[in-house]
Amino acid sequence: MSARPEPTPEQVRRWRGYLADERAEAAVYRDLAARRQGEDRAILLELADAERRHETHWLDLLGHHADAPTRVGLRTRLLGLLARRFGAVFVLALLQRAEARTPYDDERDATPQMAADERIHEEVVRSLAIRGRNRISGTFRAAVFGANDGLVSNLALILGVGAAGVEPQAVLFTGIAGLLAGALSMGAGEYVSVSSQRELLTASTPSEASRQALHRIDLDANEVALVYRARGLAEAEARLEADALLAGLQGTSRLPAQEVDVETVGTPWGVALSSFAFFASGALIPVLPWLLGLSGVVAVVLAAVLVGLALLFSGAVVGLLSGTSMVLRALRQLAIGFGAAAVTYLLGLAFGAMTG
Repeated sequence: MSARPEPTPEQVRRWRGYLADERAEAAVYRDLAARRQGEDRAILLELADAERRHETHWLDLLGHHADAPTRVGLRTRLLGLLARRFGAVFVLALLQRAEARTPYDDERDATPQMAADERIHEEVVRSLAIRGRNRISGTFRAAVFGANDGLVSNLALILGVGAAGVEPQAVLFTGIAGLLAGALSMGAGEYVSVSSQRELLTASTPSEASRQALHRIDLDANEVALVYRARGLAEAEARLEADALLAGLQGTSRLPAQEVDVETVGTPWGVALSSFAFFASGALIPVLPWLLGLSGVVAVVLAAVLVGLALLFSGAVVGLLSGTSMVLRALRQLAIGFGAAAVTYLLGLAFGAMTG
């Protein structure tokens, strides 16, 4: 058997990078598994084992070259830091993106099985991330909506009033009034909205009295199949489901419910407080220059810069958690926010010209 040819310096450098990343990603999965229970923990440990198989491949190729220290990529180091410091939802979202950007599709020294593994890992991580996204979706929606509404509406309000030619103190008071009014309005509106939505979804859940009635029903002549048909099943399929349900009356019997999850909507108080807090924090940013005693063009430019950075950040977070492009979501958020503010500023200029 012929000896394996000596790898080139470029191959050694590349393989060492892959080896370091595989080791670091396996450590991230183990860190996450240490803080989870049940099936999630088992799945994360399986993913760590898969990364270890990939690590073995690069160790075999490197041979004695694997003894030298390897430098972990910045992205993988960031994943490890987040896994130890922050919630699993953000880390899983980053891992999903990392697995999707696998270099093994175009890497001639990686096996086809390794490239396929990474694609499957992306879907496994996506499935794990869905659970966390569902848990925070209601409050997260309110937080993002509240923060962006505060940023854009108060910036637009301040620019519009400032463009009309009023004194800096009037601009400051307008911004503070807009912050308080908007935050209270957002909190109250979200409380009513989420309460109503939860009540509508709860109305789709079978009642306890109906569930108890299953134990007294006539097994030969009953309307249980009609419940399934009303939920959208065909007649034959509804009959099979009803028979299976009635055959298991000794266990936990329950009538079919619509596919709704009240918890993904969020709690009324949680969403209301989140909306209030994030609107207020967003609306405070464009007011900061006037709070610091600035005025005129300097205050306007600084407010626009601060709001622009905040919009870019919030858009990037949305892109991260939704598994889409962080850059595109950030730019979209910036364009929408500045577009609304620009319209209000132009209207303020027009109003000031008419009254001047």
